[in-house]
Amino acid sequence: MAAPAARPRRRHRRRTLVVWGAGVVVVLVAAALVGPAVYAGLVNRHADPVPSLSAGSTAVGTPGALADGRWTVGTGSFAGYRVHEVLQGHDATVTGRTDQVSGTVTASDGRVTAGTVTVQVASVHTDEPPRDSYFRSTALETSRFPTATFTLTGAVPASSGSVSLPGRLTVHGVTRDVSIPAQVATGAAGAQIVASLPVTWADFGVSAPRLPFVTVDDHGAIELDLHLVSAS
Repeated sequence: MAAPAARPRRRHRRRTLVVWGAGVVVVLVAAALVGPAVYAGLVNRHADPVPSLSAGSTAVGTPGALADGRWTVGTGSFAGYRVHEVLQGHDATVTGRTDQVSGTVTASDGRVTAGTVTVQVASVHTDEPPRDSYFRSTALETSRFPTATFTLTGAVPASSGSVSLPGRLTVHGVTRDVSIPAQVATGAAGAQIVASLPVTWADFGVSAPRLPFVTVDDHGAIELDLHLVSAS
């Protein structure tokens, strides 16, 4: 009875090797055709900027504290990651993004008293589909762990400025206590929250790939840009 049960695991390992092998071939061919320095430059040009507050923060309406009530993550929000790679001695920055983000925030008496954010990690994408396949199948195993979540564990001011968001972050099925540094712009119509949390991938059971021609840092950042709108 044990022998048949082992076959699906072997097939899964073979599929993983095929997916990763496809990604290796794409990178090798691209680097060979244009040269490592040029290829790294192309990767850097595709990297998204670090999230920042909108100019003047006019999108949130009349400045002031976030009004009491329930708010949801709305259109324009995104989440993702940022990581540094070295391709044959040439630095490259890779960013992945998704707009498949949902969540709610509760404000009361000038404080944010509760909040949750959920990200559909299988929808995170970069400029290279083979890299994304590795990210989903091997790095974050999105078939087993389809979401990443953040839950606020302490009240914070519901006003504009710099803030540390205490909470519990779950990625790849691993939950850690974190304090996320964020910039906030609030107003009568809602709020914008941008954040970048430095992380070590191994803390969440994720191993960075190691190959002769490319080295991926064992640390990076999880990035958020959230636009809160009224839940009513």
